[in-house]
Amino acid sequence: MHKNNKHSNGYDFELLVKSTPKLEEFVFTNNFGNVTIDFANPQAVKLLNTALLKQHYGIDYWEFPDANLVPPIPGRVEYIHAIHNLLKKSGVKEKITVLDIGTGASCIYPLLGHAEYGWHFIASEIDKQAIKSAQTILIKNKLSKSIELRHQDNEQNILTGILKPSEKVSAAMCNPPFYKDEEHANESTLLKQKGLGKQSSKVVRNFSGTAKELWYPGGEKAFVHNYLYQSSLLKTNCFWYTCLVSRTQHVLSMETSLKKLGATDFKILQISLGNKISRVVAWTFLTEKEQLEWNSKA
Repeated sequence: MHKNNKHSNGYDFELLVKSTPKLEEFVFTNNFGNVTIDFANPQAVKLLNTALLKQHYGIDYWEFPDANLVPPIPGRVEYIHAIHNLLKKSGVKEKITVLDIGTGASCIYPLLGHAEYGWHFIASEIDKQAIKSAQTILIKNKLSKSIELRHQDNEQNILTGILKPSEKVSAAMCNPPFYKDEEHANESTLLKQKGLGKQSSKVVRNFSGTAKELWYPGGEKAFVHNYLYQSSLLKTNCFWYTCLVSRTQHVLSMETSLKKLGATDFKILQISLGNKISRVVAWTFLTEKEQLEWNSKA
């Protein structure tokens, strides 16, 4: 994990229960003598992440429908730290604004990015109900001035219609839908349940998730390549476009496409969470001169 990640040493359940007492009923000591929760239980997972946000990030209110995706905080904040490193190495240090594509009902990336680094956010979302939930979270935590929600009203668009022609953001981030349809998502969930020791034919997503959050026609690859193309239409609006990518073969096809689209730089940022390795792909269309000009005006 990144050196700034508050969760590199695991969870202090005693501390978390003090901040969120409801969590206590889900905490137990397993056969190995470790204090933990049942990570196959959606309610336990949601309460754990609620407690983490309250204890470590000052987010006192984090309520949204149980059907919506519950983002695991350690992994989400690791993406934030990866972007921080990328911007710092590129000389982008002040007046940072980040575009979060598909912020969801939880508005998680803006909450973490603002708490850790004081960034301002534009947070886009296609689901109107998710926007309502995110807006309530921002109002309750007095963050509406730092995080702006924008509705994407066209399912074919990702950046188009969100970023204004003259608008500039330091980075764009995205955790795209992984699956191509419900059947694909259910197959993956059943495999995960088996890995957690749950032998059942009933699909129970421990992190929940709605259709718009989990799948996209054509799956992750189709979404990502649509994102790449639309980023090429806004070459000077963003210093670094980034995307969390689940499959290695998609990274290879992204690099090929970006070369054709005129990207000037392409990076793969690794994110480590225990034994799990994830990757963030980052690209820019800015020339060296444009990058210097960007930082000189900051």
